[in-house]
Amino acid sequence: MDKIFITDLHARGIIGLNEWERETPQDILISLELYGDFDLAGRRDDIEAGVNYRTVAKKALAHAETAQRLTVEALAVDLARISLQEPGVQRVRVRVEKPGAVRFSRTVGVEIEREKGWEEL
Repeated sequence: MDKIFITDLHARGIIGLNEWERETPQDILISLELYGDFDLAGRRDDIEAGVNYRTVAKKALAHAETAQRLTVEALAVDLARISLQEPGVQRVRVRVEKPGAVRFSRTVGVEIEREKGWEEL
């Protein structure tokens, strides 16, 4: 399976449980790995035969900046769902991080993997 990756996409949004987190947008880092068969796009040199990673990045950013989720886990699940709706994406790995959320740590977050059809299980 082939992989397209988007690393450290920077969003600013409301995420967290604390009152101050619900009022002030925070930095959110998003990394996506999109898996599928992208051979035809490569052989034809045709984006229409593959996945437009710019479109995926725009959708991920727009959602992260407006969703106002309580947990990074919930945001990661949202982003997995959005990614798997793209034609040709069969599996996705999503990493969502909140830099500076834990004292003395550069970042904390969650990483999940989902496959097409996982919601139906």
